[in-house]
Amino acid sequence: MKLHASRPSGINTITGYGEGYVMVNGERRSANLVVLPDRVEPWSAKGFDQLSAADFGFLKTLGAEIVLLGTGARQRFPHPRLSAELAQAGIGLEVMDLQAACRTYNILVAEERKVAAALLFE
Repeated sequence: MKLHASRPSGINTITGYGEGYVMVNGERRSANLVVLPDRVEPWSAKGFDQLSAADFGFLKTLGAEIVLLGTGARQRFPHPRLSAELAQAGIGLEVMDLQAACRTYNILVAEERKVAAALLFE
């Protein structure tokens, strides 16, 4: 599904998604990643079932005020102890399926929010 025909200058947007991939600024990506307004970071998380506190610790270092966790084809919630470090740092965590995370990320970027979309494909 295509989301946007154009993007604001210098800002990363998610321009499409499908089964097993997202498109960031028209570039297809199929490995777990974190999308921020100013950069795209690879994410070493192995998948939802293998999420660790260290994976969330990495998200804490990105400078975002809110993290959108896209958990693949369906919404799944990680154990609260894994994301406790984000909460202690005052960083909001919203959990949703991958497609909803993509759409929400674009809305928050348009509002100039400090947002990160942490996207898992499995």
